[in-house]
Amino acid sequence: MQLKVFLRFNTKYYYEVGIDHTTRTFWFVTPPAVGPDVAYTFGIIGDLGQTYDSNITLTHYEMNPIKGESVLYVGDLSYADHYLYHDNRRWDSWARFVERSVAYQPWIWTAGNHELDYDPSFGENKPFKPFLHRYHVPFEASRSTEPLWYSIKRASAYIIVLSSYSAYGTYTPQYMWLMEELQKVNRSETPWLIVLMHSPWYNSNTYHYMEGETMRVMFEPWFVQYKVDVVFAGHVHAYERSNRISNVAYNIVNGKCTPVFDQNAPVYITIGDGGNIEGLATIMTELQPNYSAFREASFGHATMEIKNRTHAYYSWHRNSDGYAVKSDSVVFFNRYWYPKNESAIET
Repeated sequence: MQLKVFLRFNTKYYYEVGIDHTTRTFWFVTPPAVGPDVAYTFGIIGDLGQTYDSNITLTHYEMNPIKGESVLYVGDLSYADHYLYHDNRRWDSWARFVERSVAYQPWIWTAGNHELDYDPSFGENKPFKPFLHRYHVPFEASRSTEPLWYSIKRASAYIIVLSSYSAYGTYTPQYMWLMEELQKVNRSETPWLIVLMHSPWYNSNTYHYMEGETMRVMFEPWFVQYKVDVVFAGHVHAYERSNRISNVAYNIVNGKCTPVFDQNAPVYITIGDGGNIEGLATIMTELQPNYSAFREASFGHATMEIKNRTHAYYSWHRNSDGYAVKSDSVVFFNRYWYPKNESAIET
C-alpha cells in the first residue's frame, strides 16, 4: 500500500515513529517552491563511515553557522563490506549514527563502491541490495528506470545523480536517461545545474587515480554543452577543487588529451573526506596540475549557499579547524545566467 501525502512548501511537519509506548517524534521542513532566485543551502558530505573522525565531520556540519537545509551525499555510507560477510548490523549502526541529521533534513543519496555489497563467495549476487532496501529515492519522478540514477529539483537547483558503478556506455539505460534528462533542464526555472557521482573524473591523488576516466569520456561533452555548474564526487579520501576545465577535444588520433581552461565547463570537487575507516589518501601526484585549484588530505565537509540565479557561495570546512572556519572558499558564478570567470575573486 502506498500512501501519497501532499505537503506544503516551506512548512515544518512533525512525524512519529514506533508503536504503542515506544514512539519517537521527529520533524522536518519542506523545501521552498522551485524558482530561479530561491535561496537555498546545501551541505556536501562523502565517504562518511562510522569512526571517530566520522563523528567529528557530522558534528562540524551540525555546528557550522552556515546551516545546510539538505545534504548532497556523494556515496560510501556504512562501510559494512569491511567486515566479515559484509555485516549488515553495520548498516543499522550507521543509520543510528546519522539519524541525528537524516531524521530532520533530506539527504540526497549517491551510491558508491561500498554500496555494491557484491560477493558471490557467500551467495551475495545482487549488487546494491542492502543500500537499496534502506535508502529510497524518488527516481520514478524523473522517469528513471533505476534508483541509482535520478534527478531532483530543490529551490533554484536541478540535481542529477549518476551511478559510477552501473553501466553507462552508449545505449545503456543510464546513458539514454541522462541524454534525455539534460535536455529537460529549464535554466529559467532552476538555474543551478549540479551533478553528483562517486568516482571523480579529475583527481590528482594517486588513490583511485583515473578510475572515473571512462565515464568522463562518455559524458563530459554533455556537461560542457549544457553548462553544468559544479560536479561533486567522493571515493578519494581527500579534498580537491578544480578550476573550470574540460578535456573534450581528444579523438584518439589528434593527441589533444590535456585539460584546458573552459568557462562552459563545471568545477569538479572531490569531497570523499568524511572520516571513513580506510583513513586519508595522503599521496598526491607531483607537481600539482594546473587544473587543480586546491587540494589537501584532511577530513571535512562543504557547504554551498545559493543566493540567486547568478551567485552561490561555496566553502570547505576542515575538521581540525573551528566550526566557522572556511578552509577553502570560492564564489560560483552561474554558467547560464552569469558566465564570468570567478577565479579572480577566490578567497
